[in-house]
Amino acid sequence: MSEFINNATKRKDKIKNALKRIHNGEAYEDVKQEFADVLSTATAQEISDIEQTLIGEGMPVEDIQYLCDVHVAMFRESLDQQLPPEMMSGHPVYTFRAENELLALVLNNTKQTLHKMQKEQSETMTQKLKGSLEKLKEFDVHYLRKENLLFPYLEKTNFSGPSSVMWGIHDDIRKGWKAMLAEIGSGAAVSKESMEKLQREFSELENTMREMVYKEERILFPVAIERLTEENWLAIHAEEPDFGFSYVTRGTDWPTENKKKEPIDLSGKEKKEERKKTMSKFPLTTGDLSISQINLLLTHLPVDITYVDENDTVLFFSETPDRIFKRTAAIIGRKVQNCHPPQSMDKVQHILDDFRVGTRDVAEFWIQMNGMFIHIRYFAMRDADSNYKGALEVSQDLTRLRALEGEKRLLDD
Repeated sequence: MSEFINNATKRKDKIKNALKRIHNGEAYEDVKQEFADVLSTATAQEISDIEQTLIGEGMPVEDIQYLCDVHVAMFRESLDQQLPPEMMSGHPVYTFRAENELLALVLNNTKQTLHKMQKEQSETMTQKLKGSLEKLKEFDVHYLRKENLLFPYLEKTNFSGPSSVMWGIHDDIRKGWKAMLAEIGSGAAVSKESMEKLQREFSELENTMREMVYKEERILFPVAIERLTEENWLAIHAEEPDFGFSYVTRGTDWPTENKKKEPIDLSGKEKKEERKKTMSKFPLTTGDLSISQINLLLTHLPVDITYVDENDTVLFFSETPDRIFKRTAAIIGRKVQNCHPPQSMDKVQHILDDFRVGTRDVAEFWIQMNGMFIHIRYFAMRDADSNYKGALEVSQDLTRLRALEGEKRLLDD
């Protein structure tokens, strides 16, 4: 047993040395060749332990992002070439799991900063805590991808309950970040009372975030792997860059070249039919437009629109260049109630119920977000016989318009 422990310790020390040398600028191929015998027997747990040790020794958390990609590359030759897709870098589940690993490091770093603040309550330490919390808040991108990409596809397999619960927990976590940053305020040294409050708030926040990781790893991801098709995963993969990633750069092993979607090359009769379809005019109330013209019109509107039919199903959203609220193709066919966080679902349902029975035709709200003044309106859509045919959501950034004064009668040069 002691010999096994000694060998494992030596292996860890060698791998740690290899990663540090790469971090310090040595060529990856040179280091890999020198440590080939050790790298071929390393386990994922050992690598995780080593990365945690490097962080404890002062290596910036940001650099672990690079090391994660490096250690996968270093051990690739020792891995089974027939790995399931979710174990290949680039697959959405692999990326989610990589983010969770790095989240643990960020949580540890924030916890250590709070611990130091108990002994040194200074403006410098408060600024360090603020930086750690801002880094922690970046994990919201992980939750947004779950909500807008993974959840919609799971709902189509009748897996919606856990998704709704998780979304509610996401919002609790967001409130936790906001509360702690508000407690810090401008960044001056905090009082003893504030310090105690920050400790309590972080303890609850940390527990909630770690529990969420556990739920993802043990429930959400295994179910998603079982229920979603490769086509689903490819669709999720295609839209992930619209949201971005938390702490990681997405890998490139998956999808493999033969799995990547190639543009359809229509030829002969197919091309002719497609061109005919695009050019065909559709008679509208006040004019005739082709499909391409309708698309151009909708993508150039100075507002964002989303159309929900009479069955509360999302059928369309406009893709304008500066869209305020992100939408993905995954929401098409999704119940609109599931497109909102749980705490606002009652409000959405109330509006739709009023539209349906005819007690309301318009509902409007305005909020301030990221320096923008956003006006949001919902309109009931009815046919010539006053039958309810769905709802139209219209959102617009009114920040610049609200600031206008006087008159402008001339064109800018």
